[in-house]
Amino acid sequence: MTQPCMHRDEIFTEEHRQLRQVVRRFAQELAPFAEQWDEEGIFPREVFTKAGALGLLGIGHPTEYGGLGLDWWYTAAYAEELAHTDNAGLNMALMVQSDMATPIIAAIGSDEVKQEFLAPAITGEKISALGVSEPGGGSDVAAIRCTARKDGGDYVINGQKLWITNGTRADFITLAVRTGDAGYGGVSLVVFPTNTPGFHVGKSLKKIGNKSSDTAELFFEDCRIPQRYRLGQENMGFYHIMTNFQGERLIAAVAAVAGMERAVKLAIQYGRDRHAFGKPLVKFQVWKHKLVEHLTSIEAARALTYLAVDRIVKAPHAATREITMAKLFAGDLAQRVIYDCQQMHGGFGYTTEYPISRMFTDIRLLTIGGGTSEVMKEILTKLEGL
Repeated sequence: MTQPCMHRDEIFTEEHRQLRQVVRRFAQELAPFAEQWDEEGIFPREVFTKAGALGLLGIGHPTEYGGLGLDWWYTAAYAEELAHTDNAGLNMALMVQSDMATPIIAAIGSDEVKQEFLAPAITGEKISALGVSEPGGGSDVAAIRCTARKDGGDYVINGQKLWITNGTRADFITLAVRTGDAGYGGVSLVVFPTNTPGFHVGKSLKKIGNKSSDTAELFFEDCRIPQRYRLGQENMGFYHIMTNFQGERLIAAVAAVAGMERAVKLAIQYGRDRHAFGKPLVKFQVWKHKLVEHLTSIEAARALTYLAVDRIVKAPHAATREITMAKLFAGDLAQRVIYDCQQMHGGFGYTTEYPISRMFTDIRLLTIGGGTSEVMKEILTKLEGL
């Protein structure tokens, strides 16, 4: 594998570039609908099937279930090019499907479960969600209270989930449940079909950003599913969730870098077209300096993120430090970069007609979702022995 310190044109091969072209065309076809779908609070289900037909929902998944079986560099290329949809909510919904809800199934699910759930998720026929967060705990996975009680050959599930992307229309949920005592050791993972009696969606939550992705509260009342839908060993779910978080956090870092780069390009384009006091905005020193400072910072964030990608490819179980740093650094940096890019747009940046206004609200999620920046710092203090 080439070293991550090299230029990205040297890291990515012709095969990566071919994937990029497919994703960019797909993204650019969807971009004109970004404002409309944000207003509607959801995008058409057909987007999933189109992404599936292009192979985008199974880039890293096994070929025997319809995936492409490719490594994380291809996932990084996919996540970077999705920025051209100018619709972070849609991107998040797709990445939940491809890189958050299904990797656990691919890793530890039985063949029967993979055939029933993973294969149709890869094609986009079935929509998936990841059900971990609850009203009393988001980043605190050990505090999960949604229970799964054994009854014969079934689990009977009771409880609630919150902040669930794709939750209003998911066909199945990769669900974290409590099967044992309180704490880390009593959590298990199951695949939960949403047509199970006793399950219902409370409401679709209204958010300040990522509006085109549906985010729901979910309720489970004596929901009965077969124990064969369990993923891996009982009471070992916490450790699988922590492993899964690494991919979720890394794709967030990649998306942050791509989003910043997209925002600066939009700001430069706007700054060349918009004149004030007899010259283009981009010719004012204050904006030239801000833009080059941000471009420099983005390259630093990219280098750290690519280091994390290189690490997860070479040593998946030893990449936590680099991934955590990448998410922390890129997520926090994105807040500052996109703030300035919106500021450069002036009043137009405050209207929803311009993508930069949506970016401004969408980007806030990157310091919250998948573990807050504060949680990232706590993880790093432990890793550094502090």
